[in-house]
Amino acid sequence: MKLLLLASAGGAIGAGARYLVNTHFESRGLTAFPWSTFTVNVAGGFLMGIVVVLLQQRLGNSPEWRTFLATGILGGLTTFSAFSLDTLRLVESADHAMSLRLFAYVGGSVVLSFLALLAGAWLARTVLT
Repeated sequence: MKLLLLASAGGAIGAGARYLVNTHFESRGLTAFPWSTFTVNVAGGFLMGIVVVLLQQRLGNSPEWRTFLATGILGGLTTFSAFSLDTLRLVESADHAMSLRLFAYVGGSVVLSFLALLAGAWLARTVLT
């Protein structure tokens, strides 16, 4: 029950942060490309790299911290379901530039999120520990 509450609390924080990122991009009219989901997924990959290393090296792989930070906050912040929905919207658009945006979004999200995770893990191992 304790881990469920930690995941739920963290998820609320992450979802709230994602909402703020979404409204930031929407308020600036940046909606032709799914920048908000792209941003949270790349940033989430970077933060996950940091969290995983710090959990191992400083927090003794605490299930409480892992659940709150990784499952809760970062799980609530990043969202593969929104990524998939945005991809469908790009596929269904009638725009001539759709294929370029689709490739940039799908490829960039996967590659940059993974590279950001590596960068976060490297930073945590070399600078933060």
